[in-house]
Amino acid sequence: MALALEDLTFDNRFTDDLPGDPVNLNQPRQVHHAAFSRVDPAPTSSPQLLAYSAEVLADLGLATEVADTDEFLQVFSGNATLDAMEPYAACYGGHQFGNWAGQLGDGRAIALGEIVTATGVRHTLQLKGAGPTPYSRTADGLAVLRSSVREFLCSEAMFHLGVPTTRALSLATTGDRVMRDMFYDGNPEWEHGAVVCRVAPSFIRFGNFELPMSRNDTDLLRALADHTIGLHFPDIADGRTSGFTAEDYVAWFAEVARRTADMIVHWQRVGFVHGVMNTDNMSIHGLTIDYGPYGWLEDYDPGWTPNTTDRQFKRYRYGAQPHIGQWNVTQLANAIYPLVGDAEPLQEALTAYVDVFNHAWPRMMAEKMGIARFDATRDPGLIHALLDQLPTIETDMTIFFRCLARVPTSSEATDDERLAAVADADYDPAQRTGDNRALLAAWLRDWTARIREEGQTDDARAAAMHAVNPKFVLRNYLAQLAIDDADSGDPALIGDLLEVLRHPYDEQPGKERFAQKRPEWARIRPGCSMLSCSS
Repeated sequence: MALALEDLTFDNRFTDDLPGDPVNLNQPRQVHHAAFSRVDPAPTSSPQLLAYSAEVLADLGLATEVADTDEFLQVFSGNATLDAMEPYAACYGGHQFGNWAGQLGDGRAIALGEIVTATGVRHTLQLKGAGPTPYSRTADGLAVLRSSVREFLCSEAMFHLGVPTTRALSLATTGDRVMRDMFYDGNPEWEHGAVVCRVAPSFIRFGNFELPMSRNDTDLLRALADHTIGLHFPDIADGRTSGFTAEDYVAWFAEVARRTADMIVHWQRVGFVHGVMNTDNMSIHGLTIDYGPYGWLEDYDPGWTPNTTDRQFKRYRYGAQPHIGQWNVTQLANAIYPLVGDAEPLQEALTAYVDVFNHAWPRMMAEKMGIARFDATRDPGLIHALLDQLPTIETDMTIFFRCLARVPTSSEATDDERLAAVADADYDPAQRTGDNRALLAAWLRDWTARIREEGQTDDARAAAMHAVNPKFVLRNYLAQLAIDDADSGDPALIGDLLEVLRHPYDEQPGKERFAQKRPEWARIRPGCSMLSCSS
């Protein structure tokens, strides 16, 4: 039975189980011996709901009509709270671009509370852009429309792609203006303010454990770990809420490592680049979290990063994400070492990340290539040969793998016929000449020979490939077009994109414009190529 907002069942275990900030002062400061600070969202002047996710609404058990009420708008824009809510901002630290940054915390995110649905599923509701907290440092805690549109759309796009992710319930403008220096060049401008309601089992991050470890606060570290295992990892907790052993902490860490590796395999599959893989942006649930300056590979370039802050060293480039994931998991191991007291079992558990990734990644790539029965002795060579070839000229990753499904695999097919089937993926077909053309033709011959060995029909193979190779992703320029329209008062494209991205693997006749290559004008336009952390 669908519910109204007041019928939601709140079970605020994070604030019930863990010590809170004893100082009731909402100004930037260091917070010690506490997992959170209580803080209310800042009121907004004239909020307007731009979009909501019907699927998330249903997951929460809410009736569809709830989104049309003024109460929904007021609660999820920060103007009101339900009686059972206990708003707070979490305290955590993190490594940013490889360097320890100390206390960070929820600087512009305020959790409203945790609900438990009739089916026993736990959700934390969190407003991003809801105003200042003790962790805002020199910022105002607010968010602008452009970053909020991107967060809302990408959260839902990733879910429908099958990528582990936090979700987005709603997107609202606030009616207020927010000043931001988008390029950090000393030229700030006033922008439209906005708030996104994010949803996840919890927003606990690697950095939640790193901060108390850095302060030698073992009591808080243990309380956080026990809360996390007892509430969110029932297979390890086995009904307990405390009294966990070193072996339990190691088992939990290994599970986090496995989930993280699985998530990053999915990132690589769809061409997603997170852009800010700091440890404070890594979820202990193995969910994609904090959609800041992310991006989607247009042309296949393993060295590309969407983050202007990362422009020089490209630490968080697409090709480095698997290694950074392992580095981040290692920092979590370091953080919980005081609870284990022995490095060896943690080191052994760390191999869970490597084992999962090394097993899953080549099989994922084989599936993208239409190989149903992965051969560990031969297929990795075929995979790497393709990945070496794709960056030699600008080749759209999403379109290439979609087109690969229609390449004729008959032994009678010619090189010209096979190359023509994937030509739509080239940004400049005139570059497909000489050695470049010959190498791709040779690879296609090898690939079709491998496909013929399996005896699949072309229709069955194409269907299997289409199930893992999306036709529609949230291309950077599409998100920017939606932002431009919304900034001018027309949110229709946000809804159109949301609808298309609900079915990313389907052909969707009439929606082809959402699957086109990046246009030339978007190559260097801000928001379409690289983005800053400005929000």
